[in-house]
Amino acid sequence: MKIKILILSALIVVSCKKEEKTATEKTAISAKDTVQIAPEKENSKSDSDTIVLSSKHKKNKMVCDLDGDGKKETVEIVRSTNNDKSGLRIIFGNGKRTDYLGMGNVVLKQGFDEIDWAGIFEKAPKNEIYWNNVSDDGEIMGDEEIKEEDKIKLPNDGIFIHAEESCGGGIIYLKNNKYEWIQQE
Repeated sequence: MKIKILILSALIVVSCKKEEKTATEKTAISAKDTVQIAPEKENSKSDSDTIVLSSKHKKNKMVCDLDGDGKKETVEIVRSTNNDKSGLRIIFGNGKRTDYLGMGNVVLKQGFDEIDWAGIFEKAPKNEIYWNNVSDDGEIMGDEEIKEEDKIKLPNDGIFIHAEESCGGGIIYLKNNKYEWIQQE
């Protein structure tokens, strides 16, 4: 209850500021938000970081059920105004959790810290079967080279991000409440 009162108070204070309004949505990261960060990089976000909905992406918002609780999560491509790097904001349907991926922090040990390259942003449906189709040597593998035990049936919806022209990307999904990555091309 105290958290709801604090959030309401913060909203009132923010709405009372005399600032020029823009068409871009802005949200400050608060202490209650969870920031998912790869272990190789420290948290570079501060409570004053402002997150804006990305205007560089044609599609920058979708809903899906990442955690399987029947409540829809809102997934947005956003940008940090502190470092001008893009990433994902995942607002859980239960209202108790918001996660951030990217925006200057390495995304799931994949070697990138922002997702401006993602031209395709859509839901990967629950129960679909996916697999990593790139070998440890970086070679693209054909379907016949994938072992049955390496195929992943998504337990819940996932997030499919992919470069529009260069054929690279992957699927982000939750497994045991932890984000996982499936490499696609």
